Amino acid sequence: MTMQAIIQSKLTIALEPDVLDIINETHMHNVPLDSESHFKVIAVSKAFEGKMLIARHRMINEALAEELSGGIHALSLHTMTPDEYFEKAGKTMESPECLGGGIPS
Repeated sequence: MTMQAIIQSKLTIALEPDVLDIINETHMHNVPLDSESHFKVIAVSKAFEGKMLIARHRMINEALAEELSGGIHALSLHTMTPDEYFEKAGKTMESPECLGGGIPS
């Protein structure tokens, strides 16, 4: 199973999201070919209602603790309630360009 599929599976179970988009952005970074280490997560869930941003991020970090301890180098998290997602018309910020560096192989 790919890292992207693992993230999708674990967050689906943890958040029961209305929208869950896992985007592999590894190709935008200086890493070995075929790496899966940089991801953008767009998660829309009722589970986020009444929670501050840090609590939402902690929910995701807890669900992906094993992957974050080895494998995932970076997660760009965009967490919204269904109402927030509707207000933003589903738009999120673009990920920044890689500034160099990389993951040791």
